[in-house]
Amino acid sequence: MESAAKIIKPVFFRAILAFVFLTLVSVVTLSAQGNRRAVNQRPASPAAPADYRSKNFLIHTDLPAEEARDLLERLEKMLVIISTYWASPNRTVIECYVVKDLANWPAGSLHPAGMQSVEGGGGVTMSRTTYRGGQIVAAKSIVYATADRGTPQHEAVHAYCAQNFGRTGPVWYSEGMAEMGNNWKVVPRKGQPLAVSCEQYVIDYIKQSEPKSLNEIVNSQETTGDSWQNYCWRWALCHLLATNTNYSARFRPLGLGLLTKKPVSFNQTYGSMDREISFEYLFFLKHFDKGYRCDLCQWDWKTKFRKTNSVRPLSSKIEANQGWQASRVLVDEGQEYQISTVGEWNTATES
Repeated sequence: MESAAKIIKPVFFRAILAFVFLTLVSVVTLSAQGNRRAVNQRPASPAAPADYRSKNFLIHTDLPAEEARDLLERLEKMLVIISTYWASPNRTVIECYVVKDLANWPAGSLHPAGMQSVEGGGGVTMSRTTYRGGQIVAAKSIVYATADRGTPQHEAVHAYCAQNFGRTGPVWYSEGMAEMGNNWKVVPRKGQPLAVSCEQYVIDYIKQSEPKSLNEIVNSQETTGDSWQNYCWRWALCHLLATNTNYSARFRPLGLGLLTKKPVSFNQTYGSMDREISFEYLFFLKHFDKGYRCDLCQWDWKTKFRKTNSVRPLSSKIEANQGWQASRVLVDEGQEYQISTVGEWNTATES
């Protein structure tokens, strides 16, 4: 593996340098993940890094063979989900260095920036994109990640975006969607709301913290790889916008515009809906947990309300398991009203 690493990397960079000489612009970017936990630095039984391949991935890793194949399977499944969401099939094999224990890796086998990120318990994606006339003519990303269950998937989302769109977008979107890709378990389908499936520490942190405002998340001068806490807020916003049907129809075009450097922005897309998003965002943060669906915090902002009386009663149809729904009734403080219900219902699944 040591010789393979020494061969692959110099050839790659020589090829890129030669290519750049013939083109106009070559851009190098880094996308890093906030540290989740430190990598085990204690001496371990030797496990020489080996190569494992699938249709869309090449991973160099010191994971046991069974775990490496399991990782490939998870990466491929995730790639189906994110490429379906962005409607763009993966173009190029994604190369990853996945580290379980740095003691197993020969000196010089990892890029210094990659090794530094892995030492801190995180990951980094190094991308090089070459343009001619404003069009992408070549893109290559290499992932360096700890073997922590979520880190390779997170970084692979960055690599997919860089290789297929030429960029990963602004920090809030780039890192929020990388966490989305890591957490998504099924392909999003119309009419089938996605449930929360993030790690428990994300839920615990958000529940115990003062909510971070939309403006802080989107417009602050933050950097990739800054902290896992910031990643939690970015995930929460992206999850809400991607899965709540009040906002998802605008969110996907916004994301594609950010990835392809179109003249779009969060404020331009959602400026007229700022109050509604802020309300539902805070409502989501208060009530979400594993398995929670964003449509359950979705409010009906379009229904018309009117006053009622004994001569003119009003009927509303309330659907089970559909979250908060409008009554369509305007009420006055201190006034008494009569309510009657028709139908069958229960508060839990019947055995």
